[in-house]
Amino acid sequence: MTEDNHPEAGGYRKLVLFLGSNGGLGYAPVAPGTFGTLAGIPAFYYLSRFSWSLQLLTLATIIFLSFWVCDVAGKYYNEADDGRIVIDELAGYLVTTAFLPFSWPTAILGFIWFRIFDIVKPPPASWFDREMKNGLGVTLDDVMAGIYAAILLRVCLALFS
Repeated sequence: MTEDNHPEAGGYRKLVLFLGSNGGLGYAPVAPGTFGTLAGIPAFYYLSRFSWSLQLLTLATIIFLSFWVCDVAGKYYNEADDGRIVIDELAGYLVTTAFLPFSWPTAILGFIWFRIFDIVKPPPASWFDREMKNGLGVTLDDVMAGIYAAILLRVCLALFS
């Protein structure tokens, strides 16, 4: 029995698309990636209260979940990086803010830096985006953007705090 004719395929599909769109934020009529990234702010707030090891485990889980969800959702949409799929933005933003204490200035500056790097896609993010048309590539370009944003965020916090 294939996934499409499985008795629970409708519920499975709804779950994948719900997760992939960050609870529907990916369906925003404009800038779905920006709206999808917004889910990262409350996630950052809650994750910042976890121990370092639990933050790491949770971040890794979200990244690996994003690999799978982006891959399956991309197949449903017949496009690997469909604009409605924004769980990868959540993963990238959480890389940006990983292990930092929550504050509104940190959350907002991290949001801005992440969106800039997610749009510009400096190498190797651009390579993942261009060459890996699957859940792994869709997520890894955002993880790379998150790494770049994390570096600049920490430089800004060091200089201006």
